[in-house]
Amino acid sequence: MPDSALKKYFDTARPHLLAHRGLNQQQAGIDENSIAAFEQALKFGATHIESDVHATKDGVAVLFHDDDLQRVAGLPLKISELTFAELSEIKLANGSNVPSLREVLQHFPSLRLNLDVKARAGCEATAKVLNEFRAFDRVLVSSFSRARKIQTLRLLDAKVATSAASTEVLGLWITHKIFGIGFGVIAKNFDAIQIPRSFGLIHLDTESFIKRARKHGLEVHFWTVNDPKEGKALIALGATGIVSDRVDLFKF
Repeated sequence: MPDSALKKYFDTARPHLLAHRGLNQQQAGIDENSIAAFEQALKFGATHIESDVHATKDGVAVLFHDDDLQRVAGLPLKISELTFAELSEIKLANGSNVPSLREVLQHFPSLRLNLDVKARAGCEATAKVLNEFRAFDRVLVSSFSRARKIQTLRLLDAKVATSAASTEVLGLWITHKIFGIGFGVIAKNFDAIQIPRSFGLIHLDTESFIKRARKHGLEVHFWTVNDPKEGKALIALGATGIVSDRVDLFKF
């Protein structure tokens, strides 16, 4: 993507503090992934909001973690089987509605969003709204699925920041273990890696791995970290961002 657009997306206070589903655990009565949760996260210093994206039956992109409403509303209904009008009639546990991506972009005109596209239908739904709002310097598009990520990117009118899919992270780790041969070839395809400390026996929170990623121009964000001491230790190793449910606990 153009350097200026990339710079704008990541041009916030460092380390970056990404609010996972906003902030709802700090105060009772706030639903995760709601407008109120996003407002609360920003109040406590979040630089970015991380959210998953699903699509309703009629193709509206919504910011929601699960593919159904069982956990947060007690209803065994799938997002993909409801129209947005039907979904908007349903209240979550604390009275909020599931917000659309459109609504969030309108409500927060300067908000930087980290979007994880969770379903194939979400690719077109997400791209449609980002194209309409020309919000290319306000978002990072990611997905555990490389295919979904690429499909979304192809539908956009301009380049956006991206992070590595799971298979791409594995590729980086393998090349790192063989002295970095081919690391740069993989790393040039995205702008960030957003990773847990480990995948089974694969440890990603080593200083050497983080250093190599940074050397190749990658942002390195760890998820989901809710202990400030753990977060500070990762930053000391070279991480550039922390994804957390409890951004209110972090004072970098």
